[in-house]
Formats: sequence, C-alpha cells, structure tokens
Amino acid sequence: MNSPAPSSPSSPSKFLDFGSAIGQREVKKILVLFLVLAASCLLLYKTAYPFRQELGVNNLTSPRPLLNHTSFSSPPTRSKSISFREVLENASTENRTVIITTLNQAWAEPNSLFDLFLESFRIGEGTQKLLQHVVVVCLDPKAFDRCSQLHPHCFYVETSGTDFSGEKRFATPDYLKMMWRRIELLTQVLEMGYNFIFTDADIMWLRDPFPRLYPDGDFQMACDRFFGDPYDSDNWVNGGFTYVKSNHRSIEFYKFWYQSRLEYPELHDQDVFNKIKHEAIVSEIGIQMRFFDTVYFGGFCQTSRDINLVCTMHANCCIGLKKKLHDLNLVLDDWRKYLSLSEQVKNTTWSVPMKCL
Repeated sequence: MNSPAPSSPSSPSKFLDFGSAIGQREVKKILVLFLVLAASCLLLYKTAYPFRQELGVNNLTSPRPLLNHTSFSSPPTRSKSISFREVLENASTENRTVIITTLNQAWAEPNSLFDLFLESFRIGEGTQKLLQHVVVVCLDPKAFDRCSQLHPHCFYVETSGTDFSGEKRFATPDYLKMMWRRIELLTQVLEMGYNFIFTDADIMWLRDPFPRLYPDGDFQMACDRFFGDPYDSDNWVNGGFTYVKSNHRSIEFYKFWYQSRLEYPELHDQDVFNKIKHEAIVSEIGIQMRFFDTVYFGGFCQTSRDINLVCTMHANCCIGLKKKLHDLNLVLDDWRKYLSLSEQVKNTTWSVPMKCL
C-alpha cells in the first residue's frame, strides 16, 4: 500500500506544522540543558556540604559501624553518621524505653567487664530478648570500636579535655567527671521522651527485671543496703541501676541533681543524691521515688538471699577491675550451675564476694 505524497512546505498549514515541530525540538533542547545544569549544581552543593546539619541534641552524632558479629579483624565503617536520637529510636521498646550503659576502653578490653555483661544477657532467664534494647554509650574511640564489633547499638560521645579510656578509680577527679557526664547524658535522654533503665556494666543480668519494677514510681533506684521499705529514701542507695520514667518531674529532678554538683564539687553523683534527696525543692518537684529490694537487685554489698528470685547482681562495694572480674566470673559460674539443676534449690549460697571483701 503506497503512502500519500507529502504536501509542499509552501502550503500555509503545512508551513505552520513544520515551524511547530522545529519549536518543539528547540524547547526539548532547552529543557535537557536546564536539567543537566540543575544536576550539576546539586552535585557541586553536596560535594561542598556533605553533612550539613543544625546543631543540637538531636544531631549528636556517632559513627555507624558495619557490624561483624563473627570476626574482630575488620574495623567498623565510619563513613556514615547516626544521631543519638536515632540510636535511641532504633533500640527502644514500643513504649519508648531503653536500657543504657556506659563503657570505656578499660572495661571494653577482651575478657573484661563488657564481655561478662553481654554474656549475662545471653545466659539469663528472659534476658536474651532485652539485648536488642541496650544502648552502649562509649566514652572513648577504642571502647566504641570494640563495642561496634559486639553489639548493634553503640554511641560514641566526645568529652573535650578529658581522657576516659583508662580505669577510673573510685572518687578520683576523672571518675567524678565521668559520673557527671553520665547524669548529663541521661538528662538528655529524658528530654527526648525516652524512659530508661541505666545499668553499670559490672552488673550481671540474670533475669528479666521489668516485672520487678514498681508501676507507680517516677524514679527507682537500687540499693547497697535495703532496710525493708521501698518508699524510704534513707535506704543506702546505689546509682548503678536506676529506672526512670520520662516526664516533667524526672526531667526537673535530673537538672537539679546535675546542677547540684557545683555545690558539692568533690562528691560523685550518688553522694550528691544523698545530700539533696531531702531538700524542699525535691518535694516541690513532686518526683515519686522508689527503692529496690536487694532480694531482686543484689550486689556484693548485700547479696541476694535467694537465687530463685534474683534479677541482677552488681559488683558494688568493690574497688579495682581485677577484683570485679574475678568475682563476677564466679557469679556467672554459680548461675550456670544453678541452671544445670533439674529443680530449683532454695537457700542456695553464692561463691561471692571473695576478692571483693
């Protein structure tokens, strides 16, 4: 079938169609040129400003590692950043609760306290599922490197002018700075709307502690010695294990607690807590305090009397990393023996404290 012969361009209507076609081609060329120029400008902008962010708590950043759970030979990837808020969001439970601990190089070394801490979660009753909610705040780069090889939720917080990597003996100036940096950070967690359990890394998690938390307390703290009344603020408290709900009362209390360090510059956070807990301003804030029974939240100061009930064991009343390591290894040995028994054994005694006497 033959196609009709084309009309002459000299025809008025065909001339207009021909001009229109030329115009469309020119418009297309201009659009393509515009898109190429726009893409080039965007590429140049990203090259010049690769990590443009506003400053603030929301954008506290930590390198995001490429996790390797089976090998420690590959260093973590530091090419991406993740904010502290994102770390908390990734680790939180549905009701915005996280478990937080702090870590420095001395406690992060292989076969040191961090390894025992993670192992307790793995062999505890109902604690394995809680590991996904643990956020490890690392106080130096080497602690962050080791944490990143073992755990998905690690955050490196820089503190200018202080090296937190070595072992910090109790009540030394660097120890005090480390404790107050912790209170400052926990205040920020509350301000971001997260409830938290704070736990020292020298606490072994043997059972899920959440069923033992009080339903009606804003601020709940463990004790070196518990005298029988969970409402009594004269229990001998220990700040190594606390559960705090995020609300206006807890935020105001933590701000007051942190500010009070200036009035007591030679005291650590726990001793300052004991100084301020009876002050009128604490009553005005209206924070509801509860204190944990050492039957469930034990330690070397006052060991849990019943291994059938204990949730956590703390290497408190013990100064020195080697002593802590020795006795916490015994705690885990005692726990493994207990788990191997066919029936619950009441009045089981602990092998600890031994070095931590």
